[in-house]
Amino acid sequence: MELAHSLLLNEEALAQITEAKRPVFIFEWLRFLDKVLVAANKTDVKEKQKKLVEQLTGLISSSPGPPTRKLLAKNLAALYSIGDTFTVFQTLDKCNDIIKSKDDTAAYLPTKLAAVACVGAFYEKMGRMLGSAFPETVNNLLKSLKSAESQGRSEILMSLQKVLNGLGGAAASCHRDIYKNARSLLTDRSMAVRCAVAKCLLELQNEAVFMWTAELENVATLCFKALENSNYGVRVAVSKLLGTVMATALIPKQATVMRQNVKRATLEEVLELMATGFLRGGSGFLKSGGEMLKVGGSVNREVRVGVTQAYVVFVTTLGGQWLERNFATFLSHVLDLVSHPRATQTHVEAVYSRRCVSFILRATVGSLLGEKAQIAAAKDICQAIGKQMKAVEAVVNDANSENKAGAADVAASQHVMVCALQELGSLVQSLNATASPLIQEPSIGLLETVTSVLLHPSMAARLAAAWCLRCVAVALPFQLTPFLDRCAERLNNLKTSPEAVSGYSFAMAALLGGVHQCPLGIPHAKGKMVVSIAEDLLRTAAQNSRLSLQRTQAGWLLLGALMTLGPSVVRYHLPKMLLLWRNVFPRSLKELEAEKARGDSFTWQVTLEGRAGALCAMRSFVAHCPELLTEDVIRKLMTPIECAMTMMSHIPSVIKAHGAHLKASAAMVRLRLYDILALLPPKTYEGSFNALLRELVAEFTLTDNSANTTTSLLRSLCHYDDSVLLGSWLQETDHKSIEDQLQPNSASGSGALEHDPSSIYLRIPAGEAVPGPLPLGVSVIDASVALFGVVFPHVSYKHRLQMLDHFAECVKQAKGVRQQAVQLNIFTAVLSALKGLAENKSTLGPEEVRKSALTLVMGALDNPNPILRCAAGEALGRMAQVVGEATFIARMAQYSFDKLKSARDVVSRTGHSLALGCLHRYVGGIGSGQHLKTSVSILLALAQDGTSPEVQTWSLHSLALIVDSSGPMYRGYVEPTLSLVLTLLLTVPPSHTEVHQCLGRCLGAIITTVGPELQGNGATISTIRSSCLVGCAITQDHSDSLVQAAAISCLQQLHMFAPRHVNLSSLVPSLCVHLCSSHLLLRRAAVACLRQLAQREAAEVCEYAMSLAKNGVNITETGLEGVLFGMLDRETDRKLCSDIHDTLGHMLSSLAVENLSHWLMLCKDVLAASTLLICKDEESEKKDEMDDDTMFTTLGEEDKTKPSVAPRWATRVFAADCLCRVIMLCENANKAHFDLALARSARLKNPKNDFLVLHLSDLIRMAFMAATDHSNQLRMAGLQALEDIIKKFASVPEPEFPGHVILEQYQANVGAALRPAFSQDTPSDITAKACQVLKSMFRCSPVLSICRAMCVNKSCICFKYIHHSRPSRKELVLSKQNKLEIEQDYHQKRVCEQFFPTTLPPSPAAFFLHFAAFSHPCRICSFWYKSSCICTKNLLSGCKRMNANV
Repeated sequence: MELAHSLLLNEEALAQITEAKRPVFIFEWLRFLDKVLVAANKTDVKEKQKKLVEQLTGLISSSPGPPTRKLLAKNLAALYSIGDTFTVFQTLDKCNDIIKSKDDTAAYLPTKLAAVACVGAFYEKMGRMLGSAFPETVNNLLKSLKSAESQGRSEILMSLQKVLNGLGGAAASCHRDIYKNARSLLTDRSMAVRCAVAKCLLELQNEAVFMWTAELENVATLCFKALENSNYGVRVAVSKLLGTVMATALIPKQATVMRQNVKRATLEEVLELMATGFLRGGSGFLKSGGEMLKVGGSVNREVRVGVTQAYVVFVTTLGGQWLERNFATFLSHVLDLVSHPRATQTHVEAVYSRRCVSFILRATVGSLLGEKAQIAAAKDICQAIGKQMKAVEAVVNDANSENKAGAADVAASQHVMVCALQELGSLVQSLNATASPLIQEPSIGLLETVTSVLLHPSMAARLAAAWCLRCVAVALPFQLTPFLDRCAERLNNLKTSPEAVSGYSFAMAALLGGVHQCPLGIPHAKGKMVVSIAEDLLRTAAQNSRLSLQRTQAGWLLLGALMTLGPSVVRYHLPKMLLLWRNVFPRSLKELEAEKARGDSFTWQVTLEGRAGALCAMRSFVAHCPELLTEDVIRKLMTPIECAMTMMSHIPSVIKAHGAHLKASAAMVRLRLYDILALLPPKTYEGSFNALLRELVAEFTLTDNSANTTTSLLRSLCHYDDSVLLGSWLQETDHKSIEDQLQPNSASGSGALEHDPSSIYLRIPAGEAVPGPLPLGVSVIDASVALFGVVFPHVSYKHRLQMLDHFAECVKQAKGVRQQAVQLNIFTAVLSALKGLAENKSTLGPEEVRKSALTLVMGALDNPNPILRCAAGEALGRMAQVVGEATFIARMAQYSFDKLKSARDVVSRTGHSLALGCLHRYVGGIGSGQHLKTSVSILLALAQDGTSPEVQTWSLHSLALIVDSSGPMYRGYVEPTLSLVLTLLLTVPPSHTEVHQCLGRCLGAIITTVGPELQGNGATISTIRSSCLVGCAITQDHSDSLVQAAAISCLQQLHMFAPRHVNLSSLVPSLCVHLCSSHLLLRRAAVACLRQLAQREAAEVCEYAMSLAKNGVNITETGLEGVLFGMLDRETDRKLCSDIHDTLGHMLSSLAVENLSHWLMLCKDVLAASTLLICKDEESEKKDEMDDDTMFTTLGEEDKTKPSVAPRWATRVFAADCLCRVIMLCENANKAHFDLALARSARLKNPKNDFLVLHLSDLIRMAFMAATDHSNQLRMAGLQALEDIIKKFASVPEPEFPGHVILEQYQANVGAALRPAFSQDTPSDITAKACQVLKSMFRCSPVLSICRAMCVNKSCICFKYIHHSRPSRKELVLSKQNKLEIEQDYHQKRVCEQFFPTTLPPSPAAFFLHFAAFSHPCRICSFWYKSSCICTKNLLSGCKRMNANV
């Protein structure tokens, strides 16, 4: 490869290498030329320009592949822009001649595409210098566009985009021609062409005024059509076009346009136009907006999801200030979307529409608005909720119950309520303690507004209100206990209202479920209160038939929520709970038979709901109190559970006798039963296996289910690496919550709280903002599949064989769509069972069981459904794992070998190639070593099948699995595999993104296999390393985000194994650019790579990142560190935020001591956000006064040059933590950091020296800002920083005043920072932290008098501390008379030895400080707080002594 590193192409070296290696050699030369042209001397370039032009133009005719032609075009354009331009028009004419050529053969296509790419690059780089030739060029491209195939259409459109970009307004004469020719391709059958058109039109709209004036409605119509049957890439591209055009129509970017007589669209017109796509979708957009919505037909989900993304682009383009000013209008509009009848035709469609509206609100309000603006937005949402609730109350109170319109309004209002309340809850939770004004200001009335929705006629609205209250309580923990008391009081007062019983029980359950997120917890007695209320509800349920159902559900819901408080609370109520559970079920078969003979339909509904609730409470107990699950408790639990299992067989006859409406209640009982059994040891119910398995198998084989319901668990049971085949990588995008609804399995993405009210108190799954249990039908099948996997390993071989044979028979009997559904469920269950066998280290069984399982699996490898083929391959691999016999593995491998050698159809080749990969993945290199050569040779051959991208994708994916699993055994196949990977990277069209994704995975696996050998200097290793770097360069330059992420991952691995061969000067800037990518996967990959680089070479990383600041890219004077801090304000992905924290931590550890001023200034800028907000508010008031023309011309551009929002509280907390780390690092570095005299002396010798003690005033200032903030977490972090500062500088003398310490001059600052912590409304943990700070100050004797003055002389200061373990609370009150008292709430209390010493400190203040910070169990007596405790006696005697002394 070194021979390729020259300014001119080394033609001699090129002639000597083999034909197969020449494309790689040429690409490597073009890579080198791309770097050297920019840095080379212009004179040298001009001397060799003629030869270079000849060589480059000669390559156009050599049929270059996609990456080569892209680089070739870039170099040719760069050459002319740096050197002479005498021959540029000749070269342009030559390219135009090639494009005009009538040769349409496949062999000539690469040459044409290269010429098209060169034309685009010329205009992009040189712009108006080529202005005279552009009409002919554009005309030439448009003529070729009409007859080109899909690759040609994509390339021509990308070239036109570059022409428009380079010429700007100078191309105005061709704008309409380009628009007319491009718009029809927005509905092209090729997804790559649709993406290219969208990007071309996006560039066009920058200058083409007609697109967002006269053609606005037509552009919207075209975009809606383009979204039909689209993939994710098309939806992203088209939504960006639609959103940007709509934003430009509202607020044009060009000031010149404002002076023209151009009619500007109003906000109402733009929003109405976008609403037509959201509500109508599909074809037939030729009518006006109002008529569109009257046309019948279902809403197209892909169009709705695309338009949802477009709304976000629209608002983001206009900016945060626009949203802040127009939020009320925008909120009203999006809430109207979800209340429209077309958006809620069915329950599932309503849930999907709600998800879309919630996504719009979260992606705009959550990201674009600062904390103060978010509080204002929360007020607007409260007003919208209150307005809706008043309308609902008016309808409910209307005596005329036949008011159908009113009933429809109430039904529609529930969806508005759900969206508004979920966003309100998310807002409050993200604001945390800074949201306290929303609660404290009576004019807002947030609590009253939300609480009023608990009486809404719809369960969905009541649950949403309960969830919102939970969010408020978690954000403001001091409100948790008052909320509980208020709900309990209302529940007792409104027992006669079904809505009140339901709503307030939801609220109490939600609040109990949020206790684990509140560090101070709730008083222990509240558990007793909840049990009392629940018992009362269950006892009185039978007294009033109108309330029976609600009271029964509410009672069990509260008991289930109580279990989340953990064993310390539940232990006292367990005997009562066991009795309640036993009594709710019939105790014998005789009682069950007698029960069947009596009761009506309603009685059975209440009974089934009650038993489902009891089982749900049991499940909650088992999940949250495992410490209480003794053998005796399990035995007592099994009595009602066995009764429930017996009852299940009798339910069908009950449903037959009393009506099909009982099916839902019966399904809920089965769901609860399956859930609890999955948590219990299978040995405890092995006697019921037969009956249970019959139920489970009937459940997921749809025996009694006429609907073709499929499980949602298949993707989670398949391996994560198979995401490229399953499409599950969409779960890793920013649009996950709305893209889910387009997945093929039943009700995918339709999770909602009303599907399972118990989720209101359960912990939220990672990555979800609001619990979203799937519909009952899907949940039951999911639970049966999961339980089947638990039970299967404990079943006899005989029953395993019977079930496997039964599965085969079920598949055989089902036909069409139902067969697909049954197969999906069966394979998910089989995978669950095989996974259970592997975890239990059990075997599958004898030969007949294996044969039956193998027949079932092998048959699905040829299934047309790719998801089933993927599941079958996974099942085959897991089967090989649990069997673990060489002969069995050999038989399975040979079967696939034979199939792949003879089969020519795509389905068989993809299925069996994956089977080979899965076998190697689960058996490993040693277990499958004898098949390695055959597997590799077959897959390498399949990967070269250019006629079928699908076969290439599956074979390359399998090859990557084999490389990963084989480890060192694959070393002999590295060279041929790497050669194939490079060949395919250079030839496969970029539109086949799945192939490139798999090539990226193969490349990463090869790098891992070679490993540390990559550091070597041998010829073979050098070639391998160079090939890997070339492969990384190709994938890095791909347009697909997944391929780019794979490239970053490969470079990260290369850096780990061979760091000196990875060029950080080019890698780091590219990573910095990706930090602002719109793709989550790319941002994740970039930050993960930076995290690794910062561990070793933090200084170099920061230096290379700063090089971007000169080019005006996203790096500013604060450097990479500032960008990462800014990302913390925008990102919500936990993994990404964690990596950002780690990256900043590594950079801080390496650089902070040497560059102290920079890091302290960075922390100060972040922490000063709260003070900056005041200045910004004043500025915004002035801006409100500016004239309309100025506003319209500047508003959309303002946010691009400045940070959109001030640092949020979580970022400021991290900055305060960084400050503490800086102090710690300086402590370990140099004594002069904590010695003012030494620091000044060193500074005189070298002015560049910097020491922490010289920045003490800044440190105190930062700690003060943090400690006095609105956010409780930030106050804690500020107090911790203040404590660290005091500890480290307590003994630092003041050189100018001997006998004094340096901290004395800051005593007023420290006092001002601590004083707010002792106010009445301060949370107790903050007060306790302030006490610890005071305690640290006492150790500094010169300032003891100051602290004593604070503690004793300030009258009426209440020092209180709430113990961090949930149930306990103690208050220490120091009154005016200096009397020390302890108030006790009669629940668990712990006393710490160190704060109740037998020898008390000499002063009341010091005694108090010792006492106030207790946080551990008493090590003297290990008892709860009692008057007989020796600790207490010591304390009381100490109090008497103190009073006497005072």
